[in-house]
Amino acid sequence: MLEIRNVSKTYKKSSVKAIDSISLVIDDGDIYGFVGPNGAGKSTTIKCVTGILKFEEGDILLDGVSIKDNPLALKQKMAYVPDNPDIYENLSGIDYINFICDVYGVEKNRSEDIKRYSTLFGIEERLGDAIKNYSHGMKQKVVLIAAILHKPKLLVLDEPFVGLDPKAAFDLKEIMKELCANGTMIFFSSHVLEVVEKLCNKIAIIKDGKIISSGTIEEVKGDTSLENVFLELFDE
Repeated sequence: MLEIRNVSKTYKKSSVKAIDSISLVIDDGDIYGFVGPNGAGKSTTIKCVTGILKFEEGDILLDGVSIKDNPLALKQKMAYVPDNPDIYENLSGIDYINFICDVYGVEKNRSEDIKRYSTLFGIEERLGDAIKNYSHGMKQKVVLIAAILHKPKLLVLDEPFVGLDPKAAFDLKEIMKELCANGTMIFFSSHVLEVVEKLCNKIAIIKDGKIISSGTIEEVKGDTSLENVFLELFDE
């Protein structure tokens, strides 16, 4: 499981905590949604989980191993896809994917899996092109393919559906379900509440750096919609 234990992060030149004593538990097979308005602390939390940002208080553990004690061990088990993928523009798509596979030591079924996912996302014929000639959506697809090929224990996604066409968004949802059925845990932020409500089994809502609601989708939304819950919470 992924455990976020009372984590707080304050940026330099700020007296306000970007995230304040956040605690969450994400189990194997969970698709865990993370929602909140802009500036609430979603991306800060995600960057702490992935080891991009250091935090002053608390701890983050994956399968009992602390990211403070052994960050490399955790990063080997996870994959991260940011909301705006900045990748090596002068590489081709296939070169970038193979580079990430080399970093993670992926050998088994590499070619078959690349072909499978690139065909699914409709970019197989463009993998030889330079990334600088890709649209945002194509870059997103390449980064997603590279992220899942080493079969991460934890997949962290920041607004993964931004820039994807409807078919690619559907295909990504199916891939997420398949990964989780095989034990991967997914932690992702999104502003698309309808997708979160239908796709996730658990959710946390963050406001001003603090978790204000968390649990199963049913526990959080009750007999109304997630959109209504969100609007009520942020109309105060």
